[in-house]
Amino acid sequence: MQKGNIFSEIPKSIPKEVFNSIIDKNGIKIERIISKGHTTEKDKWYNQEKNEWLIILKGNAELEFEDNKKVSLKEGDYVNIPAHTKHRVTKTSKKEETIWLIVHY
Repeated sequence: MQKGNIFSEIPKSIPKEVFNSIIDKNGIKIERIISKGHTTEKDKWYNQEKNEWLIILKGNAELEFEDNKKVSLKEGDYVNIPAHTKHRVTKTSKKEETIWLIVHY
């Protein structure tokens, strides 16, 4: 059994995004990401081997896809990104932490 709290151990200062692996087993990875004003580099795209399901638990963000489609996300919003769909983060809240829960499957 593993118990934790997704909102615990939030650093006071976040100079770079924080990645915490919660589960990485049997081809499924669940992680928490904490952002605060962080974005993906302009010339970088995520192009993952696995599908990615994500939900914003706190804060807000904006994703951009290779076809120039942008998706704004607020608390409670989720999106499922199929494998090999190029995307990047173009915005996260600068005033508060954005807490993501990500499932790679």
